Amino acid sequence: MSSLEGGGPCTPGLLGTLVPRPATASGAASAAFAGAPGVRGLDADAFDALYAGSFRRLVAQIYAMCGNFAEAQDCVQEAFIRAWDRRRALDADQSPEAWIRTVAYRLAVSRWRRAQRALRSPDRSQLRDSVPGPDVSRMALIRALQQLPADQRRAVVLHHLCDVPVREIAAEIGVPVGTVKARLSRGRAALAALLAVSEEEGTDG
Repeated sequence: MSSLEGGGPCTPGLLGTLVPRPATASGAASAAFAGAPGVRGLDADAFDALYAGSFRRLVAQIYAMCGNFAEAQDCVQEAFIRAWDRRRALDADQSPEAWIRTVAYRLAVSRWRRAQRALRSPDRSQLRDSVPGPDVSRMALIRALQQLPADQRRAVVLHHLCDVPVREIAAEIGVPVGTVKARLSRGRAALAALLAVSEEEGTDG
């Protein structure tokens, strides 16, 4: 587990099992981009390799951010559809996986906002949640993540689950490096406290 740049070590063993870790920033798909440095655009084979190498990982990452596995799958699928439509403009050297993750995250936020408006409508009693809950072994972590402010949760997931460096997070979400470090520090402290409370409640039960 990596340490926070400019801060202390993150809580060990709590985040690493939630999201499968890639061998490199772009996972297995990176091999498809090798040999064509500086070439913009992805051909069909390179796009297929990107999809095969990163789809499950991206779903897990978005799930950690939004807390709904079915929504995460749908948002990542939609993000890949949009990426396919603009595959000729994507730059293989500039992490197309990060572009897809950002699109999927924005879709998840948009869907969440629509769902919140729907739940406030007079017909909210007719709504049904058919999505199964997370695995029991991960439920405490998912619940704790969902209690963090959205900006802190996103920073924590990107840095500690996706192994994205602080500077790259800042570029991806469009904030200064210092802001990312502050969000990581606060989010990590809050997450540790929430998980400690969860463990205490578990032993009391």
